[in-house]
Amino acid sequence: MQVDFYHLTVRPLEQVLPRICELVLASGGRLLIVAADDDQRAGLDRLLWSYAPDSFLPHALLGAGEDADQPILLAPDVNAANRARHIALADGEWRDAALDFDRAFHFFDEACIRPARAAWKALGDRDGVERRYWKQNDAGRWEQAA
Repeated sequence: MQVDFYHLTVRPLEQVLPRICELVLASGGRLLIVAADDDQRAGLDRLLWSYAPDSFLPHALLGAGEDADQPILLAPDVNAANRARHIALADGEWRDAALDFDRAFHFFDEACIRPARAAWKALGDRDGVERRYWKQNDAGRWEQAA
């Protein structure tokens, strides 16, 4: 299982997450996006409908209906009712339940750097876990730092 740590330093989550969603969908996968805060999930819901004028990302909030059919599902916790094998932890909080997926995207900013480092370190001792650490350069491009 692969865990990608995305350290948001230049561009915010709202500019990064839609691209990850596009890549997962283009590969034929499904994605679970986890954010504990109701307001953040509502904001992400609006974002995925309107992030680009010529497209949208098909998705729903957990419990809004037809959860199993949703390519992207937004949830307050790790509940892959859409049978997703990819998970995006959008609120900066690592959850060990993400290890049950094929790939996890852990997004965090400076406010969550200490817990992210602790998660990075803890996952280093886990068998079958491949970690990657991505950081934005000054131009906002992603560079693999570890």
